[in-house]
Amino acid sequence: MALLHAALTRRSGASSAAFLVLLGGLGGLSLGVAAALPGRWLGLGIAAVLQIVLFVPLRSRLSRPVPGRTLVSSAGQAALWFGALGAGTQAPAAASPLAAAIAVAAVWTWWQIRDRDRTQPALAVLLASRAALALAWSILLLAGRGGSLLAATTGLTWAASFAVLALQLAPLPAAAGRITTPAAAPAWRDYLALTKPVIVVLLLVTTLAGMVVGAGRWPGTEVVLWTMLGGALSAGGASALNQYIDRDLDGRMQRTQRRPFPSGRIGEAQGLSFAIVLCLAGFYTLAMAVNVLSALLSLAGMIYYVVLYSLVLKQSTPQNIVVGGGAGAIPPLVGWAAATGSLSMAAFFLFAVIFFWTPPHFWALALLRRKDYARAGVPMLPVVESERSTAWQILLYSVQLVALTLLLPLAGVGGAGFALAAAAFGIGFIAFAWRLWRHGGNRLAYGLYRYSSMYLALIFAAMVVDTLGRA
Repeated sequence: MALLHAALTRRSGASSAAFLVLLGGLGGLSLGVAAALPGRWLGLGIAAVLQIVLFVPLRSRLSRPVPGRTLVSSAGQAALWFGALGAGTQAPAAASPLAAAIAVAAVWTWWQIRDRDRTQPALAVLLASRAALALAWSILLLAGRGGSLLAATTGLTWAASFAVLALQLAPLPAAAGRITTPAAAPAWRDYLALTKPVIVVLLLVTTLAGMVVGAGRWPGTEVVLWTMLGGALSAGGASALNQYIDRDLDGRMQRTQRRPFPSGRIGEAQGLSFAIVLCLAGFYTLAMAVNVLSALLSLAGMIYYVVLYSLVLKQSTPQNIVVGGGAGAIPPLVGWAAATGSLSMAAFFLFAVIFFWTPPHFWALALLRRKDYARAGVPMLPVVESERSTAWQILLYSVQLVALTLLLPLAGVGGAGFALAAAAFGIGFIAFAWRLWRHGGNRLAYGLYRYSSMYLALIFAAMVVDTLGRA
């Protein structure tokens, strides 16, 4: 969307750039549809005809002649994509050498990114995305995972290739002009900070609980490791995308102004490329090593967090964290699907626990930082309501949360041991919320914020211990 917006806002050559991006999308769609068609040559034939039809308006709408090197490179990549598509879907025996060729193309694409983040940042982001997609494509071929997943990856890679060609031929200075360049190469700690590692660890605890409770036992070390890796990559990529979206807002808040984007330690093209690659890696790790349902749920969580919460809700309504909290509640569903291959009603009770936990946890933090949020123009509940009104809402949600955890054994989640643990931890939660409502103050708000973080981890750990103890 950002690339398309930049293309549309460019005064000269805007229609050409936007048209090329549209052609990329149509080209990718045509390849994806064609790859799913039966028959040895039918799919390839239709794809070839569609690409030739698209190439005619492509040549006529270019803002300037195609450089020879660019044309040769693009033609070579097009031949590689067509060859791999045909061999991967119709001649599996040729998958290995073609997968190696695509991997080499991915490495070459990564090599092209050098210095692009400074001179052509939009192009650098697309190059990184195309490289990650090409690598996933080669792994799919080697693993023999054809069908819809290979077709979708093929289409996305082709669309990215068209978009790369568009930006090579019609660069977008409007997109480059607003992107800052860091003074030095970012350290690995800066990239790690983009992923919000503390939040990732907490989400992985809930993912593991979903796996164990769903399976009713230890689901197997291999599936646990792959699921945790895919979940960590997905959550880290979504967090990095969130920081990219909020980079201007973070710069206006004291709590977040030292983050990598607003501080300038990571350039926007570098950080956005990193985020997209992590998201793609997380999705394909789950899809190839676990199952497609867990990968789709993870993708839904990323879209929920990045689009619905970060882009739509956060700066538009005081109920942002109530509705947006559903994004953080999806990891248990991912774990459940990874262990069982399906979802049941009990899985959504785990979703509900996090959904009701999120408002009191985050509003406690918002009470501490309400001046920050007010300065940044974010309508968090403590900004638009009084401190006492916010504390009352925290207390109500806390009571609902604890009541829900005590009812979980009736839904088949946990036994007597878990019920005792939920009661003990819940009494502490309600006690913190009650004191905050009665007395107020930053000290009690901070205490509730810290306790709520431990509470979530302890509740889900209790589920794991109880389930394994009864297995």
